[in-house]
Amino acid sequence: MLKGIYLLDEKSFHKIYGPKQRKEISELVDIYAPMQTIDTVEADPDILRDADVIFSGWHMSRMDSKFLESAPNLKAVFYGAGSTKYFVTDEVWDKDIVICSAYTANAIPVAEFTLGQILLSLKSVWYHSRDIRHKRDFVRSECFGPGIYGSTIGLISLGTIARYLCQFLMAFNVRIIAYDPYVDKETAQSLNVELCSLEDVFRCSDVVSLHSPLNDQTVGMIRREHLLSMKPYSTFINTARGAIVDENEMIDALRQRADLTALLDVTEPEPPLRTSPLYDLKNVILTPHIAGSMGLECRRMGDMMVQELKRYVSGRPLMTRVMAHQVAMMS
Repeated sequence: MLKGIYLLDEKSFHKIYGPKQRKEISELVDIYAPMQTIDTVEADPDILRDADVIFSGWHMSRMDSKFLESAPNLKAVFYGAGSTKYFVTDEVWDKDIVICSAYTANAIPVAEFTLGQILLSLKSVWYHSRDIRHKRDFVRSECFGPGIYGSTIGLISLGTIARYLCQFLMAFNVRIIAYDPYVDKETAQSLNVELCSLEDVFRCSDVVSLHSPLNDQTVGMIRREHLLSMKPYSTFINTARGAIVDENEMIDALRQRADLTALLDVTEPEPPLRTSPLYDLKNVILTPHIAGSMGLECRRMGDMMVQELKRYVSGRPLMTRVMAHQVAMMS
């Protein structure tokens, strides 16, 4: 039987690996030690020596050369969360250690969250809500939003989250346009998406939703002119990473265009500094990075890693294995 440990923070452990998931894992793996954290492993790296597999989640130890020297038998890591870029190193690939991630499971709630924001935005919920609060009266204007039927949704990047979102949007009569220089026309057509420039996504859409990974090419990619070019009473949604947007320029644009609404689940820094104008702008709605898995949604990620463990043990092809070239595209 394989020998393994859990390595993540205690809060994440209980969120991701409930009694059901732990029971199924224990039937296939000898969990030979209590749950470990970054701190306990640093204090006693010898605890890793017998581990064939590690079950992890948020707050996984960085797998550098020191870590790997302490885990000579390590063959696979089942990461019950999203991006692996924060703990995987080149040494991991050199040793051919299998890395599995519940990234696609974590993408589902982000897509669901974004869908809800899009539908409410197309009905101008955010604009009307603040207008009613200011005027202390119900004032309903037909010009304050397109409604859902026939509207245009703009997506920036067509990664896993955006692809789930495209599937969800198929239930609605909307047009989807997208900017993604790495996606070909055939793939876009299969998603019922029209490819266009980044500028056209902002200029033509009723709602723009950002889903790009954060890397050297995307830092500060969204600028003042993009937001200023948006349709009247349109909405910008960011559930990706705050640093993809030039925040000072976004703030300037939102000051100029009070009709726009920005729904920001991520910022840079996160949370914003206490002096940030984002707290004061009436056309900004901040949420504390809640789009990803929370509550019972986290168990979906644990279930995915359990199923992957079963495939690994039986020698079947893995569904969630992360390869080196994929890491850079993760948020």
